Amino acid sequence: MNNFDSDVIRRNLGAAAAARLGRLEIFAEIDSTNSYLMQQPAPAPGKINIALTDNQTAGRGRHGRTWQSPPGSGLCLSLAYTFALPPPNLPALTLALGLGVIRTLGKLNAMAVQLKWPNDLIALGCKLGGILTESRAQPDGAMTVVTGIGLNIDLGERADAVLELDDARRAIDLKSQLAEPPDWNRIAAALVNGLSTAIVDFEARGFAAFSSQWAEHDWLFGREVTISTSGRRITGRGAGIGDDGALLVDTVSDGTQRVTSGSVVTAGAREAG
Repeated sequence: MNNFDSDVIRRNLGAAAAARLGRLEIFAEIDSTNSYLMQQPAPAPGKINIALTDNQTAGRGRHGRTWQSPPGSGLCLSLAYTFALPPPNLPALTLALGLGVIRTLGKLNAMAVQLKWPNDLIALGCKLGGILTESRAQPDGAMTVVTGIGLNIDLGERADAVLELDDARRAIDLKSQLAEPPDWNRIAAALVNGLSTAIVDFEARGFAAFSSQWAEHDWLFGREVTISTSGRRITGRGAGIGDDGALLVDTVSDGTQRVTSGSVVTAGAREAG
């Protein structure tokens, strides 16, 4: 099954994204769109290359996890972009692009999507998708990043699927969030538009262009969380993020802790009030 048509996607791009787009490659089946773009020549600074499929056989999540995407159930889109100079605070790019995805889905009338720091898309407490960003330095000092978006579109009878083998969170699809069946090409084009805008804004203004938007979509805020980071675990209550994208955790014994890299091990119910 292949739900995508490159001509239709290109026709639905905005002028800015169309001008930045270099290659748009659609695969009937591929092991990993991120791995593919990481192995390809880098786009010129300011340009984007896209790899897209609805059948990814060896997708990857963070920390070596396996991202499951049954054929025809979801969109796997990776975007390659080259920064002329490495941007400050590159780890926050994933957060910025996550907010770009949220804005895009909102325009498609999927209004209840939240972000679980640092890279999960959540709807109704279930996992709608995920984001993985990788980077490689270029000999001339430029920096190429490849960001992959995995988004469940229509799981059908597979709605009980678990998306990452090490993550017990159940899956939900975009079809359940929309009044009408989703148009796959429209979704793909909207994501290219949204991601293109977000990455250019990040290059120009850094995470400061996005940090004020996080609170509206922060799924962890007010929840009891345990974070695994740097060989230790931090338990407390989610308290938002810092201006640099670090997760803030209010703890009983050690005050507010800043987490710049780590994984959410557990997340409980949100505190009442």
